[in-house]
Amino acid sequence: MDPLSRFQPHDHAPVEFAEVPARIAYNWEYDNDRKRLSRLYENAKRDQWNSTERLDWSVDVDPEKGLIPDAAIGIYGTEIWDSLDPKQIERLRHEAVSWQLCQFLHGEQGALLATAQVVDAVPWYEAKQYGATQVMDEARHVEVYRRFILEKLGNEYEVNRELKKLLDQILGDSRWDMKLLGMQIIVEGLALAAFGTLRDTTTNSLLRDLTAAVMEDESRHVAYGVLSLREHTVDLTEAEKIEREEFIYEACVLMRDRIQSREVWERMGLDADRCIELSEHSGIAAQFRHRLFSKIVPNVKSLGLLSEAQRERFHALDILQYEDETSSDVDHDIELERRIRAGEIEAAA
Repeated sequence: MDPLSRFQPHDHAPVEFAEVPARIAYNWEYDNDRKRLSRLYENAKRDQWNSTERLDWSVDVDPEKGLIPDAAIGIYGTEIWDSLDPKQIERLRHEAVSWQLCQFLHGEQGALLATAQVVDAVPWYEAKQYGATQVMDEARHVEVYRRFILEKLGNEYEVNRELKKLLDQILGDSRWDMKLLGMQIIVEGLALAAFGTLRDTTTNSLLRDLTAAVMEDESRHVAYGVLSLREHTVDLTEAEKIEREEFIYEACVLMRDRIQSREVWERMGLDADRCIELSEHSGIAAQFRHRLFSKIVPNVKSLGLLSEAQRERFHALDILQYEDETSSDVDHDIELERRIRAGEIEAAA
């Protein structure tokens, strides 16, 4: 099969075009006043990496033997899991990790497109500089996930419906802050937590090292969103804040529904609704779902977008307990200091 068409819906052409409103902001003020954004830019320049040199692509990958723990599969330990024979379990392992990494790949392409738009639209010179480095990061992430899926898994899933809906909303809004809220705070925030779980639990050294490398970039990306938006949101009107809170909540609901893995259950010929129901009550899977939102809530709070109405909505999603965690810009600074003290990197100029 032509690699270009492998990840596309069967009833669509491999290339999808969309007409979106665009807003471009020149900035003729070149003074460097936003020191933390400028430092982030210096860190990004220093920490660029080449996947063909950093990663050992000769490592063998056997997805049927389990690249992630079986307990991370939503129906593990249920009557449906117990009804599967060994060959079906091997296939399910392959399907589950393929679905997860394909959604990472699709999300990274969305981030590539959205960040390119942000560079055009964000008004601050320092934010444009940093955004340009993120465009390169996202291209590299598409590269590594595409290569891993094509060369190591040989299996693919099209973009999940809920993820595609959110990406369309982000890319179709001309306002740069809505793009940063949707991509940096929600999509990248969820991805960072998912990457952390994958890095810590995978049994394959290539997938572990790939994920760790991507995480180094992603931590900067989320911090970039927090730093840029924090300055902006203080000047929003009450109506504008309400609109953004509603968008954040709707995006969280979409992302909660995205991780139900319906496409996997359907491809396996299982009762998808029953599998989703069982997954919702799986202890380990529930812990994973909650961890995904552990950075979104404190980041939203640090932006001043956690009103009482929003708190009630987050409480209903059972994620409000994360509100007092540190925000991602603080996490990034702490990790950066650790790496400098450990001698892993030198402090940027």
